[in-house]
Amino acid sequence: MKVVILAGGLGTRIPEYTKSIPKPMIPINGKPIIYFIMKHFYNYGFDNFYIALGYKGEIIRNFFKKKKFPWKVNLIDTGQKTMTGGRIKRLKKYLENEKFFMTYGDGLCDVNLIKLLKFHNKNKKLATLTAVRPPARFGSIKLNRNKVVYFREKSSLDEGWINGGFFILEPKVLDLIESDLTFFEKSPLEKLSKKNQLMAYKHRDNWQCMDTLRDKELLEKLFKKKVFKF
Repeated sequence: MKVVILAGGLGTRIPEYTKSIPKPMIPINGKPIIYFIMKHFYNYGFDNFYIALGYKGEIIRNFFKKKKFPWKVNLIDTGQKTMTGGRIKRLKKYLENEKFFMTYGDGLCDVNLIKLLKFHNKNKKLATLTAVRPPARFGSIKLNRNKVVYFREKSSLDEGWINGGFFILEPKVLDLIESDLTFFEKSPLEKLSKKNQLMAYKHRDNWQCMDTLRDKELLEKLFKKKVFKF
């Protein structure tokens, strides 16, 4: 199966790095985060990658030109201002014949990809996303006037399920993407949900995005604790 990685966004919420490099090239534990995303797929036997480039894409190109990896890397320019859905749509000619994985170039998750694929195949829907619980940032309390009647230290169990990325998509999903300006997370996923064609595979273990500098620092800590073992 092919693996699509969206790697063309501006990364405006972490300008400390993205003024000079694209977000997927931000180093975690000494290597770009995109390396660990690809390593995770490779560990499960998926080694054919299509990387959708955009902002500062030449830096990603140069990285893969200089380094050799045991997987196949296809680097495709999908435009500087293209949105997430548009980037997927621009890869249509490579993706028309079979289902494919899709994820973002700025988040790590230790989801079992074989189980995710089996779940998708069993349900026979057009799309499956990986649902995760975001790491909670604050403790949970319940008040009766000014008295604390309940307190629990911060826990991911206090948070609802969110889209953690790591999709499996059937080729027909591409027909729901109208243009370069389409956000995949809006109209396409909303339409799939209304048509009962979107499933959620619940992943209860580790997941962490890298939207901000705080997230980046947290990822570094998780690697030091060997939470992620890519």
